Amino acid sequence: MIKKNVNRRNFIQTASLAAAGFYVMPFFASCKSDASTRHPETVNKMNKDFIADLDLQLTALPSQTGIYPESSTKTYSYRASIIKGSEGNLQNIEGSYLGPVIRVKKGDKVRVRYENQIPAESIVHWHGLHVSHENDGHPEHVISEGETYYYEFEVMNRAGTYWFHPHPHKHTGEQVYKGLAGLFIVSDKDEEKLNLPQGEYDIPVVIQDRTFNDNRQLQYLGDGEMDRMQGFLGEQILINGKIDNTLNLGANGKYRLRLLNGSNSRAYKLAWDHGEAITVLGVDGGLLKAPKRMPYLMLGPAQRIDVWLDLSQQSENSRIKLVHLPIPLEMMGGGMMNGGMMGNSSSNHLPYDTQFDILEIKVGASAENNAQLPGELSSFNTLAATDAINKNNPRTFTFAMGGMMKWTINGRIYNGTEVAEEETVKLDTTEIWRINNGNQFSSDSDDDSGMMGRGMHGNGGMMGGQGGMGNMMQMPHPVHIHQLQFNILNRKTEEVDQKLWELTKDGFINEGWQDSVYLLPGMQMDLIMRFEDFKGLFLYHCHNLEHEDMGMMRNFKIV
Repeated sequence: MIKKNVNRRNFIQTASLAAAGFYVMPFFASCKSDASTRHPETVNKMNKDFIADLDLQLTALPSQTGIYPESSTKTYSYRASIIKGSEGNLQNIEGSYLGPVIRVKKGDKVRVRYENQIPAESIVHWHGLHVSHENDGHPEHVISEGETYYYEFEVMNRAGTYWFHPHPHKHTGEQVYKGLAGLFIVSDKDEEKLNLPQGEYDIPVVIQDRTFNDNRQLQYLGDGEMDRMQGFLGEQILINGKIDNTLNLGANGKYRLRLLNGSNSRAYKLAWDHGEAITVLGVDGGLLKAPKRMPYLMLGPAQRIDVWLDLSQQSENSRIKLVHLPIPLEMMGGGMMNGGMMGNSSSNHLPYDTQFDILEIKVGASAENNAQLPGELSSFNTLAATDAINKNNPRTFTFAMGGMMKWTINGRIYNGTEVAEEETVKLDTTEIWRINNGNQFSSDSDDDSGMMGRGMHGNGGMMGGQGGMGNMMQMPHPVHIHQLQFNILNRKTEEVDQKLWELTKDGFINEGWQDSVYLLPGMQMDLIMRFEDFKGLFLYHCHNLEHEDMGMMRNFKIV
């Protein structure tokens, strides 16, 4: 079966919610929906005039994975095969529910024939890729079991580590948790000129936390709603979908580790246990201009970091570990979720406030290669604030808890194809978006963005300010914007708990092109982005997948 562009069930659900008055704020009347302009007779078909360089069959299906040696675990998996292309385009991760790793070059034309064989609606989002609305994996395009959706797009991104995962509203967290995720790695001519690690020295490292019951089956969330409000936190770390967190690498080898935080909601403060600095090559949208040495990394959900690892100083049979460093639990939402306003939530998870192992590297026999770390990695232009059409009046988006214990953006929750006036942007323009967590910063602007001014969410209000109910009702929010990469102009941290900021400030990277940022409670960030090539409807949301599923997601429309 072929997917129609309008999902009737979603349309009816949206209309029912509207009729029931299920609104967080009364200004929903200012929002508009595209549903009335859709044409149900239009179907998504394969374009025979699209000449693909890579043509893939990608199927989501129930699977059994030997995560533990003595038993099998029920999972979901993507299975892929090449219809047209080379073997190098596809890399399966042996013994894992994750994958595949799809490798392409900038300029490649890609067709993916996505077939849904899981017993639920689903769709695939190409996280970080610059593609059209029809290829982005919007929830309105979900397909049912047995249906097929065709993606056809040219790879326009620069070389970098991107990924793909489901995006059905209300069920993204569960489907990712069960195993639906893979990497999409892009190379280009500029990167190929560098002598960076390749082949077996270029290693994906997907970090996820999971919980298993006594029967070795995946256990998602607990019994209480508070676990959903907090976001899933697991009992143990899996690397590339495996409980064995060991990488066997060779002495004298030089490696590129492509780290993806594929966890549903957990952030990590990553450091080498032997005290060496972490050398960063790239972020979400590709290589930095120059390597950056950091004492540790803050890696929020959905973020990617490329790390240089040189084992020339390590002897055979030595071991080094990548570990999570402690962060006080109450600073990561614990004031709300653990005995605070929301009552007690499940404590059966790896605690933020202890050190635990992420990855262990066992150094074996010499595997010397000639890769080198250049002083200059890439050259590119970033966007200038002076070029933004709203440089004196940034669009402001506040991520906070709203009425009825809902996670909201500017007081709203996701509602199908609904778009507010402030969420409509123009093609071929550059804008600044100001995002903040739980507070409306108004010192630099007279724009209070309507309902999110100095009232309920403002400084001194119920949700704002330091201390008291304000911080207790806040959690970090990993913010992701679809369809584009942006630059970070600044971070304002005056309203962030200063102890938390001192413990994390040296782990954030502001350089380069990014599509996901980790927004601490009280933090404000100015992001600059350009809307080009494609008109249409795209998403921005919290990438704590439980928050996203609860409605902390909105559309923006490029016209």
